[in-house]
Amino acid sequence: MRNSNKNLTKREIDVLRLCAKGYTNIQIGDTLSISTHTVKAHISSILEKLEVSCRLLAVTRAIRCGIIDEEL
Repeated sequence: MRNSNKNLTKREIDVLRLCAKGYTNIQIGDTLSISTHTVKAHISSILEKLEVSCRLLAVTRAIRCGIIDEEL
């Protein structure tokens, strides 16, 4: 990895943490007081920055890179 956090924003990291907990897009939106559309945009950005194709791989890579803790 070139950069340990791959330039994720604080909000993207918040979304990623909730993905790791198994939250749905609706639950993430409700928790963070943002729309489902915004959640989807954050997830798309996360996938691009972490160079992965799905949420599960994003969470796995984020844990390996130390972006989020394994113990949530």
